[in-house]
Amino acid sequence: MLESLATGAAAVCNPLGILLILLCTAAGIIFGSIPGLSAAMAIALFLPVSYGMTPLMGMTMLVPVYIGGVSGGLLSAILLKMPGTPSSVATCFDGYPLTQKGQGIKALGVGVFFSFLGTLFSIVALIAIAPNLATLALKFGDFEYFSIAVFSLTMIASLSSGSMVKGLLSGFLGVLLTTVGMAPIDAAARFTFGSTQMGAGLDILPVLIGMFALSEIMVTAETSAKKDRTQIVQVSTRGVKGFGFSVAEGLGQWWNALRSALIGLAIGILPGLGGSTSNLIAYTVAKNQSSYPEKFGTGIIDGVVAAETANNASVGGAMIPLLTLGIPGDMATAMLLGGLMIHGLQPGPLLFQEQPVLMYGIFIAMLLSNLVMLIEKFFGLRIFVSLLKTSKYILLPIIFVLCIVGAFGLNNRVFDTYVVIAFGLVGYIFIKLHLPVAPMIMGFVLGETVETYMRRALMNSKGSWMPFLTRPISGAFLAIAVFSVVYIIVKNVRAYRRQKQNNAL
Repeated sequence: MLESLATGAAAVCNPLGILLILLCTAAGIIFGSIPGLSAAMAIALFLPVSYGMTPLMGMTMLVPVYIGGVSGGLLSAILLKMPGTPSSVATCFDGYPLTQKGQGIKALGVGVFFSFLGTLFSIVALIAIAPNLATLALKFGDFEYFSIAVFSLTMIASLSSGSMVKGLLSGFLGVLLTTVGMAPIDAAARFTFGSTQMGAGLDILPVLIGMFALSEIMVTAETSAKKDRTQIVQVSTRGVKGFGFSVAEGLGQWWNALRSALIGLAIGILPGLGGSTSNLIAYTVAKNQSSYPEKFGTGIIDGVVAAETANNASVGGAMIPLLTLGIPGDMATAMLLGGLMIHGLQPGPLLFQEQPVLMYGIFIAMLLSNLVMLIEKFFGLRIFVSLLKTSKYILLPIIFVLCIVGAFGLNNRVFDTYVVIAFGLVGYIFIKLHLPVAPMIMGFVLGETVETYMRRALMNSKGSWMPFLTRPISGAFLAIAVFSVVYIIVKNVRAYRRQKQNNAL
């Protein structure tokens, strides 16, 4: 293996390869940081350029865009409460409150450093145990995917801050929204109201842009009309060293980071889930396992560490089924699959034997891109924060235009821009009614997965529900889901009784 890695490094580490990694990582970061754009969109734009290159140089150009795009979403999530990508939704929950406290540099530093560690962890796993992990992933069928999605949905209650009823209502609304459009399997039209545009359903990106970005613009505009403020938030960079956090604070997050990296890696391996799911689940697990869960959402680094480690660990995880089985884990890796196929290459076990230089060259390109991402973001921390010094009268209209353009560019549909505006109003209503947004996003992300795999599984079992329980992996996840629900109920009942006793005193 070491010899193969050395050969791959020799093939990538040339002036052209290094230049591509430097430029394309920066381009990926820019695309990821702008609400409405994404890593998949960036790869799609760079894909035609790779056609005239060798397969290895083509992938050396696309891989940095992927890594930079996934990690870039934390910038707008932390500074503006607008996730640049679906993978950075949970980063908003504690990242933006840290910025409001004047600790934007610290939040960015934590996010950047643990993004680097999460990606590094997953790349090492990709290099070391990819074939074995891919074989394990093949044992997951429709029953197992359904059970995993159901287990993930049980975490909605944990994401509910304050009223449990409001959290469950928000999660139910998210699941309900996934039923809009053509039904999976039989393609029956549901809630389309005669509109052909509604037939395609609601895409996750316009919904996220509306719920987070546009609603935040509305709230900021409303606040600025009542108060004479020339800036959105102030962040001090005076006295900040390194990444903005101490060694002790970093070491104190080792278990949180390791646990989140394992979650991100595991979910990344499973096709169809990806970083948009892993960051929410890792955040929820970190909150449930914390000795101070009430502080989550108020601005602590634990939440940023969990979200950013997990979503970046999904990068290497998603590459495992792509390179070993030819199965893309998400939209971005589907674009990377296209990058290989335009050069006449079909990913799979044989590719490791027939093209070892290419495969290990991709691994080296990923490692170098991750390192470049860390360096470029480190030197750009203060530049990113200076964005907040821009007057809101200039910044907000620019962000609004970028949101609309990004939504339109996703599918080249004007309808998606209407979705952004509609969900901007929905997000604004959520803020006014103090409804939690996270459960709705979790329900929206997982709702279609639950329905699709449930219907496929029932077709395979001829309508029988027993395989959901009798298949070992599926049964185990359903049992864990039941335990999770019981645990959350008991935990909330105890908290309610404790609060009642305190009020009595």
